[in-house]
Amino acid sequence: MKSAAPVRFGEGNPAFAVPEQKSHSSHPSTVRDGIRLKATRFEFRFRVAIICVLYFLGFFAPWERFGAAASPYPRRLWSWLAILLARNNLLSLGNAYLVVTIATVTIAILGALLRVWGTAYLGNFVMRHPAMQAGAVMAAGPYRYLRNPLYLGMMLTASAVAVLMPVSGAVVFLAGMLLLTIRLIAAEEFFLSAQLGPDYALYRKSVPSILPMARTRPAASPARPRWLQGIVAESFPVGTAACFAILAWSYDADLLTRCILVCFGGSLIVHALISTRKMPAAMIR
Repeated sequence: MKSAAPVRFGEGNPAFAVPEQKSHSSHPSTVRDGIRLKATRFEFRFRVAIICVLYFLGFFAPWERFGAAASPYPRRLWSWLAILLARNNLLSLGNAYLVVTIATVTIAILGALLRVWGTAYLGNFVMRHPAMQAGAVMAAGPYRYLRNPLYLGMMLTASAVAVLMPVSGAVVFLAGMLLLTIRLIAAEEFFLSAQLGPDYALYRKSVPSILPMARTRPAASPARPRWLQGIVAESFPVGTAACFAILAWSYDADLLTRCILVCFGGSLIVHALISTRKMPAAMIR
């Protein structure tokens, strides 16, 4: 497998563009599956906005707040899970809350670590770019173990935040996030298969998509992580994990929700500042 090379920017390839030369793909069934599942150009370009809408629907759950059966304070998933464990005589209510809280904090921390690890190797500009990019196969850091560690980290963070949502809102939110993740992965892998050909086909055979498995790992690429860039770029999952780790033990869902909203607002400012920086010349070919 080839070592990682600088990702090329500014070549005029729109998202989902397939090269004019003959396709490298040697797996027609895989290509057909990718075509059926892949996100549209609109979905990829505005993926952050779509995720924001899903978060809003999950927290606000308008179908629970209006109508004949409306409740101004619908039960949150956090309480629902703890009560479910207690009602089935698995744990006392106090211990059930503790178990759910420990699990949530752990998931939030794992999500943040995975996002930072992946972004430190991939780079913020690639991750945030509105169009897909393909330079060479990345087989360094978490990409030796998973093809899509950033999406797994995103789902872990989303799962942690979901405990603060009304039950039905959390269900809609997680279902929407899962569907969007599947479609984005299908679109990216369809694009990379067409752009990188046999190298990416070999990588797909060697490395699982989103769930770790015992497989022979490819040789590591010589890429080096940029940890500070990864931490800054992933300010939202990092802030979310910190909120849960520090405040979850108070069992105050309203306080946690406010803390996460502050983290979200702060991350928007950080990303706006990052996007105004001039792209490093070394990354432009």
